[in-house]
Amino acid sequence: MANRRLLVKRRKAVRNIRKITRTMQLIATARYQAAFSRAMATKPYTEKIAELVADLSSAATDVEHPLMKTNDAKRSAVLVLSSMRGLCGGYNGNVLRVATSHIDALAADGIESDVTVVGKKGIGYFSFLGRDIQQGITDIDEAPKFEQIEPIANAMIDRFIKGEVSSVCVVYMKFISAGKQKPHIMQLLPLSTEKDEAATDEAVGGAAGNSDYEFSPDPESLLQELLPATVRVRMFQCFTDATVSEHIARMVAMKAATDAAGDMITALTRKYNRARQTHITMELLDIVGGANALG
Repeated sequence: MANRRLLVKRRKAVRNIRKITRTMQLIATARYQAAFSRAMATKPYTEKIAELVADLSSAATDVEHPLMKTNDAKRSAVLVLSSMRGLCGGYNGNVLRVATSHIDALAADGIESDVTVVGKKGIGYFSFLGRDIQQGITDIDEAPKFEQIEPIANAMIDRFIKGEVSSVCVVYMKFISAGKQKPHIMQLLPLSTEKDEAATDEAVGGAAGNSDYEFSPDPESLLQELLPATVRVRMFQCFTDATVSEHIARMVAMKAATDAAGDMITALTRKYNRARQTHITMELLDIVGGANALG
């Protein structure tokens, strides 16, 4: 027979856990709303500046920029975005598996990787695997600010221009919708001059066409300012997307934990009721047996 006192204590502990997970779910939901607003506010700017750079690059075909050129360096810079905290389901595991697969694929092609990891979970993962990382970053706010991302982007740009790395990519959880996020590898450098498919589809009649530009100042000066800005804002967009995806993953994980705790409480309650009924039945049998013996 189950110990009723033990069942009561266990049920009380599960109820306390359910209160905690429910609170964390509500907090993650509120943070998701704020992060979603920030990500949606920056996305049109990111898409438009990339479209503008593509138009300028195609209009000024004789202009070259070091951020568009490839080099022969056998080294690649990889930026991995993970979370600072856990309790977010498979969020970190999915991103980190894609990152390690990408690094292994580069190694198979004879390209070494300089890995920069953002977030304690990613740093701990690479340390556990015994893989070296060039830099671990843990001072990014939960709501990333552009001022915090800009130095990282500038460092990547400087290394690429100097020819130390042949490419720069970001591995992060791409936010597609509230119900869909997927690990994604974005190549930041060398920059591509092709337009995004979404921008092309929005063109009237389905054909964007080439625009005629009159440059003031000259195209080289314009691209000198726009191309580094494009790299910075695209990297910042990766951080905002990753933040939204993390809050969604935590919200889903905490809801699942809350539901599981509720199911466990129901099961423990039924078990307690059966044990209590068994105890009452045994007492009644003892009373009836004693009465029969006396009578």
